[in-house]
Amino acid sequence: MSSRLSALAACTLLAVCGLAAPASAEPTPGAPAAPTVNLATNPGFEIPASSLADWGSVPGWHCTGGPAEAGVTTTAPHSGGSALAVTPAGDDSNGECAQTVSVQPNTTYTASAWVRGAFVHLGATGTGRDVAPAWTENTNGGWQKLTARFTTGPTARTVRLYVHGWYQQGPFAVDDVRVDGPAAAPATAAGTVATSDRVVFFTVDDGWQRTPEAERFIADHQLPITAFPLPMPAATDPDFFRRVTAVPGSSVQDHSVSHPDLTTLSPAAQQVEICDARDALTRTFGTAPTVFRPPYFTWNADTLQAAANCGIRTVLTADADFSWGASTIWHEGTLSPGDVVLLHWTDTLAGDLQRALAAATAAGLTPAGLTSYLH
Repeated sequence: MSSRLSALAACTLLAVCGLAAPASAEPTPGAPAAPTVNLATNPGFEIPASSLADWGSVPGWHCTGGPAEAGVTTTAPHSGGSALAVTPAGDDSNGECAQTVSVQPNTTYTASAWVRGAFVHLGATGTGRDVAPAWTENTNGGWQKLTARFTTGPTARTVRLYVHGWYQQGPFAVDDVRVDGPAAAPATAAGTVATSDRVVFFTVDDGWQRTPEAERFIADHQLPITAFPLPMPAATDPDFFRRVTAVPGSSVQDHSVSHPDLTTLSPAAQQVEICDARDALTRTFGTAPTVFRPPYFTWNADTLQAAANCGIRTVLTADADFSWGASTIWHEGTLSPGDVVLLHWTDTLAGDLQRALAAATAAGLTPAGLTSYLH
């Protein structure tokens, strides 16, 4: 982890680095309506794939046939420089590509996309209410706009937006996807957790080096760990991360796809980094992350909005670092209640955990599960 000063800057911006109560998704009576925005991720298929994403993937989208069926084309897009091109690989494939879109309950959304081909469909599932897809029999070689309107049910927090062709109907293309609805309230930024409980939170980033010594220390001391692995190492050894987060209170949370400095990316590219990592970790571990750890502790207002668009409620840095032999606390004195301790999955982690636990014990603090204090 670099850019230590950025953590201090984040804390300065947040006054005492306290955690504010998350904003409610329900509108306040009499408050102005949230602006209508496009909530789709990589809607124009313009964001390039990361080298640390699934090879051949279309950023922001999960295509059932993988790169054998779906990819980005620069040939005659509807607008911009590229579009999604899908060629179903067999008679039993409809070439579906989908993404998870975070929504609010009891809210109306309008999904739309420009499509080219025969029997192309656009729709959403998981809305909480039945909704028929929009489709076209044939666009006759040109582009045609499909529109599907849906209203979410009282418990809906995400929907699955999909596009697909039809069996034995040949290739199709998609561009300029939209899911128009109210903008989500930005995620809350925090470097520590506001609590009077005498607890501290151990967070461990990245995931490239996984040692049996660290796993054994976590199990022997029953340490609740919040893991922030990148999707690639998480998918390489998912059982390891299941074991090290088996202690009650532990969880796996979002740390982006490719570990970039998010402040160098556009809002759309930030959303791809956060949403794609969320989706990959959800597929692997079965639970969607609600906390995002920005790489290098660098973030901006676009990060908070992109995180919220991905269903993330807290963008979390830290106020102490015990990685790679360090024992750094970014405030005066010893560890304090609510401190978030940064560590990394490295070959030094067992010793780093031992040193962090000793520091917490000396301050009269107990490691605790993070998410129950945040949300």
